[in-house]
Amino acid sequence: MSVRLVSVRVGRVQRMPRPEWDQHAERQWSSAYVKDEVSGAIGVGALGLDGDEHFDRASHGGPDKAVLAYGADHYPAWRTELGIGEFGPGAFGENLCLTGLDETTVSIGDRWMIGSVTLEVSQPRGPCANISRRWNREDLMARATRSRRTGWYLRVVRAGRLSAGDAVIRRPGPHVEWTVERVFNLYTRQIEDPVAIAALTALPVLSARWREEFARRATPRR
Repeated sequence: MSVRLVSVRVGRVQRMPRPEWDQHAERQWSSAYVKDEVSGAIGVGALGLDGDEHFDRASHGGPDKAVLAYGADHYPAWRTELGIGEFGPGAFGENLCLTGLDETTVSIGDRWMIGSVTLEVSQPRGPCANISRRWNREDLMARATRSRRTGWYLRVVRAGRLSAGDAVIRRPGPHVEWTVERVFNLYTRQIEDPVAIAALTALPVLSARWREEFARRATPRR
């Protein structure tokens, strides 16, 4: 299946009402989760797309998580499962929505050339509570985790400009065995494999934060 970039999106930090079921949030919560469609070409730098903001910079953004991508082919299933007709590109807060790719076919270290930009897959996306808050579905974060339809982050290797409809040239990295799904399963303990976890601590193209977490788990307790 050919790969197509069907949507490019950026968001600004905004305040949104707290869902009634979420007793851990304040009366309102702040996030740039809601991403608007970009028309035409947009610049992409080391920290992501021009105009894209992050409220919680400890958890979102940074060089290893500059751009969030999601597979558009997941959305029909989500619309059926959730009964939310508008659940489509941008629903998971992604910057890039693509067809022809998913967590089973994308590997850590893969590179993509889109427009004049070069991106490198750095880690799976770890679902957070904002997924549930955005759609007022308490179970959505858990559903995304179980289904492993979470998306993935990319770092910017070469800055430039891109736009929806640009050709996507894929160059698999040297670690095709480390698919986004496999790494996510290990991270969330859906699969236990001490040898694989130890190997991920030394995987240079995996984000520093995830390597540190795997190293912590690989260290024997005294």
